[in-house]
Amino acid sequence: MTGEEMGSVRWAFRCGSWTPSRSDWLFAARCVQPEEKDRIGQFVFAKDAKSAMAGRLLLRRFVCDRLRVPWSEIRLDRSPRGKPYLAAPLKVWSDSGPESQAWSFNLSHQGDYAVLAAEQGMQVGVDIMKTTMPGTSSVPEFFRIMTRQFTAYEWSVIKSASSEHQQLAAFYRHWALKESFIKAIGTGLGFNLQRVEFHLPSEPLTQDRALCQTKMHLDEEEEENWIFEENMLDADHHVAVALGPADKTGSARPHCLSIAFDRGRPHLLGQLQDED
Repeated sequence: MTGEEMGSVRWAFRCGSWTPSRSDWLFAARCVQPEEKDRIGQFVFAKDAKSAMAGRLLLRRFVCDRLRVPWSEIRLDRSPRGKPYLAAPLKVWSDSGPESQAWSFNLSHQGDYAVLAAEQGMQVGVDIMKTTMPGTSSVPEFFRIMTRQFTAYEWSVIKSASSEHQQLAAFYRHWALKESFIKAIGTGLGFNLQRVEFHLPSEPLTQDRALCQTKMHLDEEEEENWIFEENMLDADHHVAVALGPADKTGSARPHCLSIAFDRGRPHLLGQLQDED
């Protein structure tokens, strides 16, 4: 049984390989809501606008494909802290009839990819980070500036790597894990990142499947109700997916399916044009 059949969706779209023509871009802009179009138009760099557009199209494709909502009826909104949700229609369907459990979904775009993670009956957050050298400072100076974002234990793990590139990879891996959790719970920028501490397994990350052994400590206590999936989309792009219970009782605990991201959706705009 696939992840999508079990209520789990993981999609990745390589924005770096997408070169839309002017007519393609205008068509894409007509496919999103006016406020989404305006938000995308505020990006300073075309690369960022393209990634944001790809993310919104991925999300609408998910709602249309998986929730069986006609494109023209999709109405997406954001929580006060920016997490997307389906505002209309309120009832969605699957092959077996009305969906009994609500879907949670989340987007991230950075580097060459836009990614979507969706989960039924769980909270979900996703974050992608590309390992790159700091643009305006050395690696030690960059780490000094970011000191407050990680605990002493996390910094010891990051700085134990043998090269600066490997240290940066460890830094961005921890950063993606923290961001995925914050995005899952819908907490804004005021969350103290030192409240969460991640303990990584010795098993290396691969592109073939998700690694699920990473543990999170919240306020110095291990959180058993949260699972973190980690993937490498390529040698430089790390993705973290946070999965937690949909309510505070913890009755619906997540389980790891080791789902790799589906990167086989390169013709997203063409698929949309088929329905226009």
